Amino acid sequence: MYFDDLPVGFSHETASATFTEHEIIEFARKYDPQPFHTDPEAAAASIYGGIIASGFQTLIVAFDLILGSGVWTEASMGSPGLDEVRWKLPVRPGDSIRVRMTVTASEPSSSRADRGRTTIFYEILNQKDEIVSSYYAVQLLKRQI
Repeated sequence: MYFDDLPVGFSHETASATFTEHEIIEFARKYDPQPFHTDPEAAAASIYGGIIASGFQTLIVAFDLILGSGVWTEASMGSPGLDEVRWKLPVRPGDSIRVRMTVTASEPSSSRADRGRTTIFYEILNQKDEIVSSYYAVQLLKRQI
């Protein structure tokens, strides 16, 4: 889908992905080596009561789900950034997440007719339909002209 295919109000949900303890620990050992991500005993004694996924891992898995859904993949020209990133609930081994995206703003470029800026609100939900994370992203998208 291209810029003009994603009007304000457009909504889409991705497939889901399940986190394993092994994947959580391996990711955290490399990128976020805090004990509640890497050490089952330390995690059990933490405020979380067990291993939880890094929030960054949650975002990366969610991004992979978004790309895999193909909604704007062909039209993507990148993103200038994310806003209001929130980690609301921990993701634990065995949890499955999916992403709900909603277009909140859309503006054709005033200087380049081949593209536009689309603001999307992303909600990452677990298998209980609880929002575990959310953020806004501006996507630079090609137009079909």
